[in-house]
Amino acid sequence: MTRRVPCPPAPGPLEGYAARFDDLFGSLAQRRGFRECLAGLLAPRDRNKTLTALAGAEPVAGAQHPAVQRLQFFLSESRWDPDRVNDRRLELLLADPATAPHGGGVLVLDDSGDRKDGTKTAHVGHQWLGRYGKTDSGVVTVTTVRADERLHYPVHAVPYTPAKHFAKGKSDPAFRTKLAIGADLAARAKAAGFAFRAVAADSAYGDQDGFRSELAEAGLPFVMALKPRRGTWAYGADAHTPVDAARELRWGGPDDPGDWHPVARTFRDGHTETWRAADATLGWWGPDGSRRLVIATADPGSLPAKATWYLVTNLPRPGGPREADSPHPAADLAEIVRIYGIRHWIEQSYKQVKDELGWADFQVRSDIAIRRHQVLVNCAFSFCWDAWFAHPAPPPATPPAPGAGDGERGPRTRRARPAATVLAPRNPGRARLARPLDRAAALVDRVVERAPAPPAARPTDIPRGRQRPAPLHPELTNHR
Repeated sequence: MTRRVPCPPAPGPLEGYAARFDDLFGSLAQRRGFRECLAGLLAPRDRNKTLTALAGAEPVAGAQHPAVQRLQFFLSESRWDPDRVNDRRLELLLADPATAPHGGGVLVLDDSGDRKDGTKTAHVGHQWLGRYGKTDSGVVTVTTVRADERLHYPVHAVPYTPAKHFAKGKSDPAFRTKLAIGADLAARAKAAGFAFRAVAADSAYGDQDGFRSELAEAGLPFVMALKPRRGTWAYGADAHTPVDAARELRWGGPDDPGDWHPVARTFRDGHTETWRAADATLGWWGPDGSRRLVIATADPGSLPAKATWYLVTNLPRPGGPREADSPHPAADLAEIVRIYGIRHWIEQSYKQVKDELGWADFQVRSDIAIRRHQVLVNCAFSFCWDAWFAHPAPPPATPPAPGAGDGERGPRTRRARPAATVLAPRNPGRARLARPLDRAAALVDRVVERAPAPPAARPTDIPRGRQRPAPLHPELTNHR
């Protein structure tokens, strides 16, 4: 068997992570492209993570640089399977005790859209883009994220293809709705060995009766949101919407809570809030029905729109008649609220993969190339957790205390300053690479927030001879 040619190593700890995928790539060029893409995605974001940025080339003018074209070929033409790469990423997450899933976690299901123009790019269509809150031309991807109170990471991602891309539209056998894709991804996560307490999703999925039934038939527990005014069949005097059902619950104030029970919500920064939750009845749904309607709110009296959840679940209540025969462990009101509270981690995940790792910055058009880009972004995200647990965060830096001999202008010795770097000593004459990827310490600082924030400027930092700023007027501050 021919011995493989060694691949140029990736910067710092990234090499150890990338080497675990080497057997999935058949050539030196593919292994090198995998490392270069990951390093470019992980570098601190100064501009969009386009191919020129990943290669360290000049924007636009450097598009024809050999390094940029090499990455273009790696994404669009090279032969490697993104599904196998994602499966390997999931295997590494399952094998690491720090990231291995447990039964208390949640599988969060959602979709996210990004603007994309043109007619030649796969999956582009005029559709609802939740990130922007409007209908526009773009690509929507259905994703699953495994999350708990400690960490979160993506599991699977599949782009949704609008009906216009199929010969028979929505009647085409190959067409799949976002709901069908989401149900399939939830089943795939379970088959891959990702244990979770329940599938959590917002009202875009929770309002769909067929989708909930499909999850139930697959043996998957769920906790999903409902729109407050989602109507259902009921007798004339009964509640017809979730908000009507919530208003029928008895509430006499904190001293007489009636049907409402206190539940504590703990946030990542350590502070807690006491909400109220209750089982409600809506149509055929009830505390002991096959579907439970749970209302959670910060104020049962006013039911504020931004602090009230209307949730549907198939988890039985403790002590109820369904508990003995249910395939899922019972969940009390506090557990239902905890599960749905974890759902919001997917929004944080979107911010990191989009704002830091360049999820929507791809410059490719084919389906296979788009899915490869998404897999590479997910690999970069998972590497951040790998590096985080392998190298604990350093203690925050503290500014040095002023010395006894300091005058009112601070220390008499000049502060050490980094040597200036000349970026462009002369006209290069042709496109060249900036090579910004040689500093391993910069790979994960923004995504996992390990780097301490720079200290605020002090009066002693103002160079001698420069005029000092005047203090702000009290009307411009909170100080009185």
